[in-house]
Amino acid sequence: MSKAIKKNTIQLKFDSARVYEPAIESKSAAKIKPVYDLFINGKFEKPLSKKYFNTINPASEEILSSVAMAGKADVNKAVLAARNAYERTWKKMPAAERAKYIYRIARMIQEKAREFAIIETLDGGKPIRESRDFDVPTAANHFFYYAGWADKLEYAFPNRKAMPLGVAGQIIPWNFPLLMAAWKIAPALATGNTVVLKPAETTPLTALKLAEIIQEADLPPGVVNIITGAGDTGANIVNHADINKIAFTGSTAVGKIIQRAIAGTNKKATLELGGKAANIIFDDAPLDQAVEGIINGIFFNQGHVCCAGSRLYVQESVYEQVIQKLKDRMETLIVGNPMDKNTDVGAINSREQLATIQRYIKLGNQEGAEMYQSACALPKKGFFCKPTIFTNVAQSNRIAQEEIFGPVLAIQSFRTDDEVIEKANNTAFGLSAGIWTDKGSKIFNLTSKMRAGVVWANTYNKFDPTSPFGGYKESGYGREGGLHGLFPYVKLV
Repeated sequence: MSKAIKKNTIQLKFDSARVYEPAIESKSAAKIKPVYDLFINGKFEKPLSKKYFNTINPASEEILSSVAMAGKADVNKAVLAARNAYERTWKKMPAAERAKYIYRIARMIQEKAREFAIIETLDGGKPIRESRDFDVPTAANHFFYYAGWADKLEYAFPNRKAMPLGVAGQIIPWNFPLLMAAWKIAPALATGNTVVLKPAETTPLTALKLAEIIQEADLPPGVVNIITGAGDTGANIVNHADINKIAFTGSTAVGKIIQRAIAGTNKKATLELGGKAANIIFDDAPLDQAVEGIINGIFFNQGHVCCAGSRLYVQESVYEQVIQKLKDRMETLIVGNPMDKNTDVGAINSREQLATIQRYIKLGNQEGAEMYQSACALPKKGFFCKPTIFTNVAQSNRIAQEEIFGPVLAIQSFRTDDEVIEKANNTAFGLSAGIWTDKGSKIFNLTSKMRAGVVWANTYNKFDPTSPFGGYKESGYGREGGLHGLFPYVKLV
């Protein structure tokens, strides 16, 4: 095939990818209540604070629901319910019986998978494909997995007896609302603890839908309490004297506040914080596969992932080739209505987060980096950002060092293994990384030297409930998922 014909064929393929007829997922399969109260002691109760706040659809800026704002008295009420359930019911229940409840929750998530996916997309802005194909099934899988561990803790901790801690206070972010709830609730219940969980104020709806499932599953009242609110609500949970364990996923800044707050107490903690993950492409890598992995790692999720591959290092000999492939692939991305099954890049979660991303894009230009954005048209309403890459980036540039949490990729070149290891490790974070190469020896060499909690090889953003996840340095400590995810919720005697 001649170069001209090949080029025209590729261009036709790219152009056709941008003119799909809309395939809008119907909202009718999801029921969103106009008002949500707090889920405490097995039922929904009006907040003692008497305050509510609105949660909106970031793609349309429409109000979805009014949600209760939990004050200090509400937090006290939820913690008391969790303590009573722990002392009177849950810790005394045979492990095999606890497993049945956790398994039942998993099955009910599967049964309502479509509804969960729709609500997750409406409330969070992520494409319906991601909610449908990843978030919801992975959340169900975590409940299935930990249901299996509930009556097998003697195998998880040989020659030791695993005792529950008591009441776990859990605070989750807005990027994976349902999945983060599953990551935290499932192992806590499997090890005999009770829970007070607070979802992010911008994405509370799937956690509240999960509360409905928990109620329908006849979980004993008070075992799981889900209360909504903002930062003050989370602070009241962290500082509550009757909380035994804090599990937090969110920003490094808030993680440091939590560390200071629990210092000198007997509270255990796991903190999964920010990241600035490096994706590394060597000249022997399968380049098309690598480019697709880069796109998946930073653009398909709007960059709303703490482990997003927001730094890219490309070996010099293939640098120009990779950049061109990356730009070509960016032009095929469909940015728009998250409820459209054709959409690749959905809405930014909030107006505030969009402003942060735009500030970093401006900063990247001011720092002298060369910016390229896809030529897509953005919807006139809602919070959207074009997929953006920066080349000619210096290691010291803020866009290469600070977490942006948006569809923005900082790209640098390298020559040798040692150089890229040094560059990849030269960050305050240490959550994840990716390596693209044809040589297994190179993979083992880098994974042994990179200071990151998770390193993917020739793939990216692959998660499994049997595999632990967590970071080093300012990306936090502790692990969630797998056998390791049981440790933070037990004391061994």
